[in-house]
Amino acid sequence: MPASDVPATTRPAAVLFDMDGTLVDTEHLWWQAAAELADELHHALTDQDAPEVLGRAIEHTAAHLHRVTGTSLSEAELADRLGDSFAGKVAASTVPRPGALALLAELRDARVPTALVSASPRRVVDLVLSAIGRDWFAVTLAAEDTARTKPAPDPYLAAAERLGLDPADCVAVEDTPTGVASATAAGCAVLAVPSTATPIPGGSRVTLLDSLVHADLALLGKLGAAPAV
Repeated sequence: MPASDVPATTRPAAVLFDMDGTLVDTEHLWWQAAAELADELHHALTDQDAPEVLGRAIEHTAAHLHRVTGTSLSEAELADRLGDSFAGKVAASTVPRPGALALLAELRDARVPTALVSASPRRVVDLVLSAIGRDWFAVTLAAEDTARTKPAPDPYLAAAERLGLDPADCVAVEDTPTGVASATAAGCAVLAVPSTATPIPGGSRVTLLDSLVHADLALLGKLGAAPAV
């Protein structure tokens, strides 16, 4: 449905987008970076490691690798290695997810504010913004911008605050259980578009969709309706 045909009263107050795996196809690059470092430390990543890697901040995954490998490298050293590897992979290959740019364009045309809410470090966020464009977003948050990152609610609470909005009136778009937990804890409605096989738990304000190709302003407006009290 064209943006002009969607009544203003049914448009979301704002849409808050995760980055890796949601807007750009980088979640697999993050897994590769973690897997390569794990291999060097004689640990093969499996599905059991996924909750500690997918959607997680670099420091969290570094702590996990430190714990499971018993390496003499410090967590800070592991984090630096992971950050450098991931940034290099993102710089070499940043591909928008199907439907992502079209949805951003529809929201821009409808004058619905958007924010980028990422658990990646600022240098990775800036690499992605350089590739897909900075002007899509009124606000961008990286891992360093809040005291706690996902799955804590802080990033989504901060994004809503910077936009001057109630999180309950915003729709978050996520791809991992970690991100969904963060947005849900902040009070946002969530559109979950999984980028991996890791199951995403349902919820009263969590809607699953197989691709952003099928997302539009009308759907986001329905999801953004504040819950009854």
